[in-house]
Amino acid sequence: MNTGGHLARECFLALAKAPGDLFLVDRMSRRREVRRGFLLTLAWMLSRRIGQETNKRRVGIVFPPGMGACVANLAVLLAGKVPVNLNFTLGASVVRACMEKADLDCLLTAEAVRSRMPEFPWPEDVSVLDVAVALKKLPKWRALSLLAGIRCLPAVWMAALLRLPREGGSGEAGLLFTSGSSGDPKGVVLSHRNILGNCEQISSAGLITKNERVLANLPVFHSFGFTVTLWCPILVGCRIVSLPSPLEVKKAAEAIEEESVTVLIGTPTFLRPYLKRVGAEKLRSLRYVVAGAEKTPEGFADAWEERFGGAYLEGYGLTETSPVVSVNTPKANCRGSVGRLLPGMSARFLDAETMMETEPGSVGILALQGPNIFEGYLEELEETAKVLRDGWFITGDLARIDDDGYLFIEGRLSRFSKIGGEMVPHGTIEQALNEAYGWTESEVPLLAVSARSDAAKGEALVLLSAVELEIESVRAKLLEAGFSNLWIPREIVRVEVIPRLATGKLDLRAIGEWAKDRTSGD
Repeated sequence: MNTGGHLARECFLALAKAPGDLFLVDRMSRRREVRRGFLLTLAWMLSRRIGQETNKRRVGIVFPPGMGACVANLAVLLAGKVPVNLNFTLGASVVRACMEKADLDCLLTAEAVRSRMPEFPWPEDVSVLDVAVALKKLPKWRALSLLAGIRCLPAVWMAALLRLPREGGSGEAGLLFTSGSSGDPKGVVLSHRNILGNCEQISSAGLITKNERVLANLPVFHSFGFTVTLWCPILVGCRIVSLPSPLEVKKAAEAIEEESVTVLIGTPTFLRPYLKRVGAEKLRSLRYVVAGAEKTPEGFADAWEERFGGAYLEGYGLTETSPVVSVNTPKANCRGSVGRLLPGMSARFLDAETMMETEPGSVGILALQGPNIFEGYLEELEETAKVLRDGWFITGDLARIDDDGYLFIEGRLSRFSKIGGEMVPHGTIEQALNEAYGWTESEVPLLAVSARSDAAKGEALVLLSAVELEIESVRAKLLEAGFSNLWIPREIVRVEVIPRLATGKLDLRAIGEWAKDRTSGD
């Protein structure tokens, strides 16, 4: 893998070197096998059509994980353009804003997908290309001749004949939008070096190797679905088994059992239902599960390993880091940590107020360097300048590293409140209350902590609850757990459900608005 190369060419070479190998088992509606050479042929043929469809730099893609997403993303790259996988779970106005910001005039999808998304804002002034229909109309003789060339000629010869670019460097290779958990989604520009570098880091860490079979059910608009279960398997040479959604737990279990899947990637929110709904025998082929995007609840990893046998490995990543930063591995797994930094990464820990480096081993804002650090936010110079400083990416996460090199994430800076001069972590209070009320096994969050301004203390904690709670009961539970008065919410807001994003993470923006605007009084 040439990390200084062009993502389209590197993917072409990887697929063409083993055209007969099975790459994808698509289980969207019926089981469908796709070999590496066939995927490459379809993508190349579609890329010619895309070039006729739009002159714009970027092309929008609306597909769940599966054959359609793989072909569309690879075709856009081979057409010399940038894939933009749109988050179809966002509201219509937000999706429109993302399309406008990305300057899209062409979307790739399929009628089967469109029929399931009646609320998606399909714009009238944008060309919508049905990938399935477009592929059926392509001349079969051209596809067969290309496939024959891929099978018979050396991969580098074919890449040269097709004039694929050799160098990508800092050029844009993908545009992803952040989840918007704490504000409006921002366009994250990932370069060829970012994606290729992160795939090489993941491979070097031994996380995904050629012999693995990976379940690909994370959305492709999510950074882990984009890099870890799409580009990385293409480049590394492993097989993926796709399902359209991580919420379909029983279908996922069937796919894992029937396809002998060895690696499952998800969030604790998506993984929790397996413990209640899936028999242990269904997952016996799994070597390990990799969890990220949110903190694993206390005891969950042990419960997973006791039931299913495979290792539970926690990792850490961000959209801006392409995404993987660190991960535990089967040979080096420190419970409670998010593993060691991937090869080629450096970290610093900064004081939240002075932005000076903290003492070794102490908690500070995590700053990172590495080949996978993004190029900046699309058309947002001020926001980019806030997080990219002197060659370092300021993550906004509070973290520490131990003497053995294991990274521990203590929380998001935005999820701390400064009350009476003390930094109070919202997540710690949530965990304590869930344990006190016996809600740690709930598949949906029943409470969330936020804050509002307070003239006397700077901020006051507000508890959002999806169940009836009395403030005195909450106070008693937290005092019993050893918390001081500063850590006790001042008021409770009763809500029907705790706001969440499609990824399962808390919708911090919505929660913050409830705390500020819908407080109930002391």
